[in-house]
Amino acid sequence: MRLSNTSQYAINIMVAIAEHKETKLLNAKSISDTFDIPYKYLTRIMPQLVEAKFIISTRGREGGYSLAKEASSISIINILNAVNDSLHASKCILKPGMCDANNKCALHDSWMVPNKSIKIMFNQTTLESITNL
Repeated sequence: MRLSNTSQYAINIMVAIAEHKETKLLNAKSISDTFDIPYKYLTRIMPQLVEAKFIISTRGREGGYSLAKEASSISIINILNAVNDSLHASKCILKPGMCDANNKCALHDSWMVPNKSIKIMFNQTTLESITNL
């Protein structure tokens, strides 16, 4: 299992915004530069996070992004769902293509236990717990 670039970027974006909650709005350019996220890519992810009601976008010269909810109420799985990352599909590490119940590789059944643990971890891990707040 590997998170997509979009998911990794979305988590980094949310961490950056959460860590600046008390100080100011954070603009997209600053997030892009800090996390080395291509600006055009970032501007495609931000609307998804706004639509999910995790962040608020404030327009204007002094505009930027801020959290719409408490960091303690946003789990990693919420962020992954907001950017449509499926934890169900998994690229197989042993052969080309996907590995699922209908197309099993030699490790598929052994992978189910740690995969379930990862899903539980993503459900229980909040944005607050992974920030420097």
